[in-house]
This record gives sequence, C-alpha cells and structure tokens, in this order.
Amino acid sequence: MGLTSDPNFQKLEQWYKANAASLSMRQMFEADQQRFSKFSVTLKTDDGDVLLDYSKNLINDEVMKMLIELAKSRGVEAARDKMFSGEKINFTEGRAVLHVALRNRSNTPITVDGKDVMPEVNKVLDKMKGFCHKVRSGEWKGYTGKSITDVVNVGIGGSDLGPLMVTEALKPYSKDGPRVWFVSNIDGTHIAKTLAQLNAETTLFIIASKTFTTQETITNAESAKEWFLEAAKDVICFFVSALAPQPKVKDFGIDTENMFEFWDWVGGRYSLWSAIGLSIALHIGFENFEKLLAGAHWMDTHFRTAPLDQNAPVLLAMLGIWYINFFQMETHCLLPYDQYMHRFAAYFQQGDMESNGKYITNHGTRVNYHTGPIVWGEPGTNGQHAFYQLIHQGTRTVPSDFLIPAQSQHPIRNNLHHKILIANFLAQTEAMMKGKTTEEAKKELEAGGLSGEKLDKILPHKVFLGNKPTNSIIFKKLTPYTLGVLIAMYEHKIFIQGVMWEINSFDQWG
Repeated sequence: MGLTSDPNFQKLEQWYKANAASLSMRQMFEADQQRFSKFSVTLKTDDGDVLLDYSKNLINDEVMKMLIELAKSRGVEAARDKMFSGEKINFTEGRAVLHVALRNRSNTPITVDGKDVMPEVNKVLDKMKGFCHKVRSGEWKGYTGKSITDVVNVGIGGSDLGPLMVTEALKPYSKDGPRVWFVSNIDGTHIAKTLAQLNAETTLFIIASKTFTTQETITNAESAKEWFLEAAKDVICFFVSALAPQPKVKDFGIDTENMFEFWDWVGGRYSLWSAIGLSIALHIGFENFEKLLAGAHWMDTHFRTAPLDQNAPVLLAMLGIWYINFFQMETHCLLPYDQYMHRFAAYFQQGDMESNGKYITNHGTRVNYHTGPIVWGEPGTNGQHAFYQLIHQGTRTVPSDFLIPAQSQHPIRNNLHHKILIANFLAQTEAMMKGKTTEEAKKELEAGGLSGEKLDKILPHKVFLGNKPTNSIIFKKLTPYTLGVLIAMYEHKIFIQGVMWEINSFDQWG
C-alpha cells in the first residue's frame, strides 16, 4: 500500500484540510501552560542531557497521535529491526546497511549472511588505534626522520564531508594531534593551495576511496604523489589507504599493511565511523574517536528501544513528513549556534539529499508525493544577518532546527559572548513562533516617536506573522560523545523518512 493510500495518511490529510489553516502556535501556547513539557524529550545520555523541544511546531495532541499512528502503520519499527539485524535492506545493491555495527560498543553479534561482522570491525578499530598512537607519539616518522605534523585526507563526498565536519566540530580536542587538511575538488586550486602550505618531510596522506576509481580522488592522489616524490624516494610509508582493494593500493605504491579495510555494507555518507574516520582519530586522538562512537551507539540504543512518541529520530522524521507531505513545504534549515559546527548543515545536506532525493519507490513505481527536502543552513548568528529575513517575512515557510550547547568551549569575557549567543538563539525561536502583530508593531513605532502618516506608511513592513516551525536542540557541551549522539539522531531521522516514502535511502544511482 502506497503512502497516500494508507488510511492513517488519509485521516491526517482530512484533518489537515479542515483544521491546519487555523493552527496558531501563539494561541496554543497561551491556551496550554503544559505545551512545552508535552512536546519535548530529554535524552539522558552518559555525557549530559540533550533536550529536544518540538513545542514550537504546527501541531497539537491530536496531530502528534495521528503522526505516530501513521509511522506505525508504515512499518517503521519492523524496518528499523531489519536494519539492525543485518538484513539487506539496500535491496537495489544487494547490501546490508550496518554503519551501526561500526559503533556497536556493546560488541553484541551483528550478522550478515550468517557471519558476525564484529570481529572484523574490532580488528580494524584496533589497527586504527595502533596507527594513531604511532603517528601522534612521533614514532611514525616522515622520510627524513621527522615527526608527522600534517595529515592530508584525499577523498570526496562521504570520504570528505563527514571527517571534515567532525574534525572542525572537535577542534578543541585536537591537542597533540597533527593538523588535518582535506582535498576533494577536482579543481587544481584545491590540491595546489593545500600542498603549498605543507612540508613533504612531515606530511602523511590518507587516500580515502572505496573503489580507488573516483576521478576526483585518484587525480588528486596522483598529484599529491607527484609532489611528494619530488622530495622523497617512494610513498610506501607516507601514503595510507582507507577502503580501497589491495591490488590498486599496491599498484599506487602504498604498502598494503597501511590499508584500513572497509565493507560494502557501509554507505559512503555513513562512513565517518569507519576507517574513513582515520583523519578524525589522528586529529583528536583515538580515545576521543571512541567517545564519538559511544555517543552514536547511545543514540542507536535509544532509537531501537524508546517508544515512538518519545523517540527523538522518529519525532523529527514525522514532523518532517507533516510539513513535506501535508503543508507541501520544500526545504529544511539546520542552524547550529556553535561556530565549531559550521559544516554540520553541509554534512547533512549530503546525508539527507543523497539519501532521500529519489522518486522511485521500492516497488519500482514513481511516487505521487514529495520526498526529501532541500537541506541548507549556516551557523547562528551569521544566518541572522544573511537569510533569516526570508524565514521571518518571506512567502515560503522554512521548518528549522536550532542547535546550541549550554556551555561554550571559550567562555571569554566572563562568558559574555555565549550569553549573547544564547539570548539570540532563544529570541529567534520565540520570534519565529510568535511573530509581531499590527498592534505590537504600532506600539513599538509609537514608542520610537512615529505617528500619523509616517507611522501608517511603515507599519505594514514591521509586522510579521510568526507561526514558523522550529525545533530547539540544546545539549550540555559539544564533546565527541555528544556530537556522536547528534549525528546518529539525524541519520536515523533520514532513514525513517525513507521508510515512510518507501524509497531506498542507502543507494545512489544518480
């Protein structure tokens, strides 16, 4: 049964047509003092609480109940269990989807074709741990005997966006680690400008390619090799490989002992937890990399066990379904109020749009409804001075997620900057919810000394309608563990939406 043929979808659609136009968040907050507590979830992680406040959405009790019933009727629980059990839910490529195995800190068996994959996962993690120790301690030397100071990750797509986002987000944890650089674009400017800042004597290259055939990656890798060999005799110990098959690694000149294995049941855009994350582990240390995995595993457990109406990924997914498939909203904005998370939106732009940007269902037929949204965003408060104008007063409604740590990594000037940041975060979500009425705008203008014709002329421009949906996600501090929690939460949200739309979120043919 297709999504729009589901009786639960049709019930919700009837409700939408009859009632949605009259939904007013301002009025609903005024009428229900318990609205925040009803529409929020506090996740009690091992590294502090994470609050998901979804009260500022165009919902009420009835809508949320119907959305959860729709999720149940679409089989999200069974689909979730199939993924975790190793079934080949990526049916177009005949593969299991087991990025969750890479962060399975419980070490319970996870099988593919009757074989437990955890021993292989742990073997690669152990190899990564040993390698990281050698590089960070100075034991692993460059070709003149100097310690490694710089690591260049050569890859594109999932082999670039994830490690880049995480290493940027976790810069405060990079003490004693090498600097990391990322080269992805086929434009020669990218590799040339990077190499110009490096010393071959102290540089290590990671070639991150699942097949060792991606044009951008191979071209950049060969250019890096050519540059390196101008000074060194060979690349055997100074280039390492994440993923690629052994013959191609050897032909390139890399010692196959320096190859870190990867499996076809991990998709590229879900691969930062694998050997693709080697640049992360080198930068922040393997102990912190393990904390990243542990945070993601915590979210995996929450996703598997929490009731659907208290399940953070499911709630985010179903709110997205509500806006995309009923309100016909086309975009979703990610707004982290943390400068270290400046690549978070770009990472999930790929994660979401490459996963769910599809129109063919699992049955081979074309959908008759919208699927994945256009995902975009920037850190706050930069976005406030760039595009919030459209969110507040534009003709398109843009559902947005606001994310912020309660504690700053840099509480300078008696935490003044962070206090202002939090004040902006709170003010923006409130303003998007409440808007500003004509009467409120008039009082403001009168207080500013305007009256008569001048006031009447400017008044319409000062009014904004509000009723703009937002989620607020507040966490204690941006740590490796908490970042793992957040990334996994959005991964599972994307998966659930793919289940709802009956599309395969894990292949990529376009």
